[in-house]
Amino acid sequence: MTEHHELKQTELKYCRDRSLAANPVKIEDLTLRDGYQSLFATRGRTEDMIPVAEMMDEIGFWAVEVWGGATFDTMHRFLNEDPWERLRILKRYFKKTPFSMLLRGQNLVGYRNYPDDVARVFVERAAENGMDIFRTFDALNDFRNFETVVEVIKKSGKHFQGCVCYSMTEPRMGGEVYNLDYFLQKAKELEEMGADSVCVKDMAGLLSPYDAFPLIKALKDNIGVPIHLHSHFTSGMAPFTHLKAIEAGVDIVDTCMSPYAYRTSHPAIEPLVMSLLGTNRDTGFDIESLAAINGKLEKDILPKYKHLLDDSRLSVIDINVLLHQTPGGMLSNLVNQLREMNALDRINEVYEQLPRVRKDLGQVPLVTPTSQIVGIQTVNNVLFDDENESYKMITSQVKDLCFGLYGKTPAGVNPEVQKKALKGYPRGEEPIDCRPAEILEPELERAKQEVEDITTDIDDVLIYALYPVTGKKFLKYKYGLETPPDSLKPKSLEEAKKEEELIRRLRSGEFRDALKKMEKKSEPPEGEHVRKFNVYVEGEEFEVAVEDAGTPFVSGASAVQGSSPAKPAFNEPKAKAEASAQKPEAPKAESSKPAPNVEGHPIKAPMPGIIVRYEKKEGDAVGEGDTVVVLEAMKMENSLTTPVAGTIKSINFSEGDSVAKNDVLCVIAK
Repeated sequence: MTEHHELKQTELKYCRDRSLAANPVKIEDLTLRDGYQSLFATRGRTEDMIPVAEMMDEIGFWAVEVWGGATFDTMHRFLNEDPWERLRILKRYFKKTPFSMLLRGQNLVGYRNYPDDVARVFVERAAENGMDIFRTFDALNDFRNFETVVEVIKKSGKHFQGCVCYSMTEPRMGGEVYNLDYFLQKAKELEEMGADSVCVKDMAGLLSPYDAFPLIKALKDNIGVPIHLHSHFTSGMAPFTHLKAIEAGVDIVDTCMSPYAYRTSHPAIEPLVMSLLGTNRDTGFDIESLAAINGKLEKDILPKYKHLLDDSRLSVIDINVLLHQTPGGMLSNLVNQLREMNALDRINEVYEQLPRVRKDLGQVPLVTPTSQIVGIQTVNNVLFDDENESYKMITSQVKDLCFGLYGKTPAGVNPEVQKKALKGYPRGEEPIDCRPAEILEPELERAKQEVEDITTDIDDVLIYALYPVTGKKFLKYKYGLETPPDSLKPKSLEEAKKEEELIRRLRSGEFRDALKKMEKKSEPPEGEHVRKFNVYVEGEEFEVAVEDAGTPFVSGASAVQGSSPAKPAFNEPKAKAEASAQKPEAPKAESSKPAPNVEGHPIKAPMPGIIVRYEKKEGDAVGEGDTVVVLEAMKMENSLTTPVAGTIKSINFSEGDSVAKNDVLCVIAK
């Protein structure tokens, strides 16, 4: 025992005291942004980052990614947190390590190209609030969409990292579009724009080790700034890809702390540290310090988010990504959309159609927002097309893409799809070929005026400018004009453990008979801090309420409340259905108003979503095919048209309302 202990101490001492490598590979940590975005639907709260922030600051990371991507949207929409405040808070704890963010070019942190005035001020405020490195990408690799933001990044004295989105149309790198020459040319364009580093952004984990080596080697031979590799773990290849890229001379790679790694996230840092130990690329990191951070994440933080992890798969890899090329975040969106539509059994049809839709839309790389654009349009095609017509319900974003409002696609858009998408398009039926933002009218001053009765703070104004519907609702919560629902409140560790125990007991069948026998009238009055979520038992959905900390956790009505099945069973495997907890990416919507008792043709919600706006008001005359309401579903906008001419007799919801499938949104009287 003593000999073993001494040997272990000798090994640890070697790990701690080893000499600095000649050319250590630099590491950017993504735990506090892309890690939890990939695994836990971007639901990580600031309060759960603070306990490890100072520990992570001591590791020696090249940078930590803490912001951008989906965080700005999710924080204000689902967590009732101010995205700007997170930057300011975390900056107090990270005193040594630079901050990095994911900036979607002219899309900023949204899903469309914003006008130049909004883009300029957003980047200025991000820099002022503490951002150091702007990892900037465009979903089409159209770098004209960088021009405005890069000017401000450089003017602010910050680091501009230009990204090339990695994509393929063949099983390996090559083909007519995505070949070595394509990626090298794109990298040269970024260097000419003044990039301080160039990143290969492999968002779906498609880059194989033996494609990574020649790609990174060519970039190192031809590009004068550091080369960075970002590769998701989804397919399982990324750790091997990292090693071949390191052999080829890559300067920086992305990893996560192991509790936030793997699956659709990124490779873990710890195996890489040990693999490079003693080599000329040794990171120099202290493995004991990394282990201490992991211990805190595992014990004190992760239990709050485990219910968001898709545990329906035994494997941590998805080899199918090499066939459908769908990034992990996009996959979860598609599953949630189909689940909300009671059509999860059609997921294979979506996978089958997705390559065709992608080809129709110009072989765009599948990364936000084009991944959502292609994915949701594919879902629409599967659910609503018939033998007589395809592309029956085209999202607003697909129309914008066909018009050129996102930029130039890598390949041409299908002319027939483009013509159909642009029929009656408000900006015109002929696509543009200029830089998209050149035709966008300024929006910032109007945004200031529209929220001046709530706030004049420029950061608040930007939240509204980027997300008018959900942003305005958040600002009302922030300034006490409305009360946020309990669903937006943080969950304590004790609550999380109670919910986990409840799910365990439900799976074991302990509560099954009791839940089935419960009736609505037998439920006790709800306590002040009851938390609700859905579970599925033998294909039936039950709403379960868990009393706040301190309530005895026993079976029976005092601790658990059940309702009758809310809707028909999903077409999921039985074991998965029993284990599933509701994923909150698209909040379950229930009608806040009964269907109006008005004679006429009802316009119903074809899917759950949020009312963006009504294009018509009560009393307006409408013609056949006119858009009457715009519905946001899975962050994409759908224009709902009337199949009949007549007059708007009833409008049943308001802007910002959540609606369920088949809710009557308005009634047209002929």
